[in-house]
Amino acid sequence: MTRLCRTFQTAPAAVPRDNSAKFLDSGLTSEGFSTPDWLVPDIEDGTAPSMKAEAVDNIVDRLPDHAPDFAGEILPRVEWAYDDPEFRDRGTEQVHRLASEVGEHLDGIVFPKVGRVEDVREAAGMLAEAEREAGLDDGALDMAIILETAPARSDLGEICAFAADSRLAGLVFGPVDYTAELGGRALHGERPRWDGLLEALSNETSAAGVVAIGGPFDQLFHERAGVTYYNAEGYADQVEHEATIGIDGSWSLHPKQTAQANRIHMPSTDELDRDLTKIEAFNEAKREGTGAVVVEGQMVDEATYKNFANTVLQVRAIDETHPAQTGEFYDADLLERALSVELVFN
Repeated sequence: MTRLCRTFQTAPAAVPRDNSAKFLDSGLTSEGFSTPDWLVPDIEDGTAPSMKAEAVDNIVDRLPDHAPDFAGEILPRVEWAYDDPEFRDRGTEQVHRLASEVGEHLDGIVFPKVGRVEDVREAAGMLAEAEREAGLDDGALDMAIILETAPARSDLGEICAFAADSRLAGLVFGPVDYTAELGGRALHGERPRWDGLLEALSNETSAAGVVAIGGPFDQLFHERAGVTYYNAEGYADQVEHEATIGIDGSWSLHPKQTAQANRIHMPSTDELDRDLTKIEAFNEAKREGTGAVVVEGQMVDEATYKNFANTVLQVRAIDETHPAQTGEFYDADLLERALSVELVFN
């Protein structure tokens, strides 16, 4: 079971406003279903070139006050690019400062635009060095990478194999840069979905036991007849597609998206009740010495049992981190069944 990451919410760490940390503050103080599993203070694309230093300042200033009460994980996105030494130098400085000044409040670092597996190893080695210099425990800071370049796609299998023995905890799809690098076109205003890449990402990360996260949905708002409205249906369609192919979580650009994705990547009441009923029936059959049992017309054996158990494990992971969400989403009896049912694997 990979770690919980239904939502990967990027929040610009500095914007040209009176309070340049407005969006960072919003993310750090979010509540309920608007709280992301992974909050990503963004020093890279979400922050203007002239505000990078202020973005780091804002993270260093805000985390000591807000991180201890934040329910999810915090992984800033620094500057990095496999084909630009200047970006990597700036990213190295950002990582070292973050580790030394607020490392105890961080869960990891996100590296964008990585190249082949050697570049991922370089980023991991640099992070380990920053960790040591900051006096943090070995492995205290995980890393996630954004898969948005042709070299990284070519080395996807090798990168995930590296993850099995490293601090690499997640791979995130970055379709905008990937489409641009491959020379793809947004015909009719829409980029390709890259279904083959997403399926490969789901497979390889599952084999390595790391998180897979889908790409951003940037058509946030529509306008019709002078009225602007949030595009809830478009985003839900993308997240549901990602969930059906085993992508663990979805990229969020807005608290409204976070609230949707948190729910979509959370077993529904009907799904949880259905799977608990089958688990309970199978457990009883095993106690009676039977290897399989038919429940509501479906044969439940060891293989299907594991699928049903995944539903329960997901609910338990959410409840451990966000009990307010499970308490609001499920009735008390159903939640108690999920938390107390015995899961037995041969």
